[in-house]
Amino acid sequence: MSKTNPKVDQYVSKAKQWREEFEKLRMILLDSGLTEELKWGQPCYALEKSNIVLIHGFKEYCALLFFKGALLKDSKKILIRQTENVQSARQIRFTNSRQITKMKPVIKAYVREAIEAEKSGLKVSFKKTAEYTIPEEFLSKLDENPALKIAFDALTPGRQRAYILHFSAAKQSKTRESRIEKCTQRILDGKGLDD
Repeated sequence: MSKTNPKVDQYVSKAKQWREEFEKLRMILLDSGLTEELKWGQPCYALEKSNIVLIHGFKEYCALLFFKGALLKDSKKILIRQTENVQSARQIRFTNSRQITKMKPVIKAYVREAIEAEKSGLKVSFKKTAEYTIPEEFLSKLDENPALKIAFDALTPGRQRAYILHFSAAKQSKTRESRIEKCTQRILDGKGLDD
């Protein structure tokens, strides 16, 4: 059994929703030999310095998030991709503690598989930024503003991807144009969407 982290003790004790579920998931993960930490405000379990799995709660469910879940075989077909743009991470979702109790052997098996994937050095193949479709509205803006194109091309691939996904998420052309307009100066300043 791994050593508990006082920051996670505090997190779990203060949880207003999902406390019982967090405690059960925590015990399963501590039993796996992973190191318990608090990262991004959530209980996170790592092998050496590599994040393996995270416990997090939402309004409708709590979940285990496997950082490299795309590499898991998912023999029970229980892994969920949060959104279509998530490339690596996968969740197992729970709505009550009975589900966790019932699935304990399966959860342990998935955790073991995730640990083995990490130990073996397996990597997720990420889609390259160039493979994303850039919305027409943004392509037009880049054509009419050479400084914007230079600034956008100078951004890191991750920042470029964030803008492309942000613009593409809008269903209406008018909304895409509005988002592009609001972000133009940030791009010119060399900043990412969340900087």
